[in-house]
Amino acid sequence: MKPRHKKLAIIASSVTALGVASVLVLNAFQSNLVFFFSPTQVANNEAPLGKSFRIGGLVEEGSVKRQTDGVTVNFVVTDTAKVIPVVYKGILPDLFKEGKGVVAQGKLAGDGVFRADEVLAKHDENYMPPEAATALDQADKARKTVLVQ
Repeated sequence: MKPRHKKLAIIASSVTALGVASVLVLNAFQSNLVFFFSPTQVANNEAPLGKSFRIGGLVEEGSVKRQTDGVTVNFVVTDTAKVIPVVYKGILPDLFKEGKGVVAQGKLAGDGVFRADEVLAKHDENYMPPEAATALDQADKARKTVLVQ
């Protein structure tokens, strides 16, 4: 092989390797990407069925029910406009309470129940995840608009 052909072969293999590495990195990034939806968006069928996403809002008062197995908990997440039932199997965070902010990650089942793999509670009285706060504000504005009309 001539030196010129060797250089072209090295450049071509380098570009190919860079392209393969880029595809692998982007694929890994996309598979780990988790979107946030409010209960209103989930109720309006904007959330994907069978794919992992996050839902956030407030834990509805009086909705927390613990099963007899000691680890399964049923509760309802609301954005004050719509409600979504959630089932979680595991230990809840210490800050998890009714009437407080929560973000759950999991999948929506065909029966409309959100099956959570992870539950995150807000850190203190003043903190709420930005996505959950925005969703609550939008739902509150929409509810006030309907009441005015």
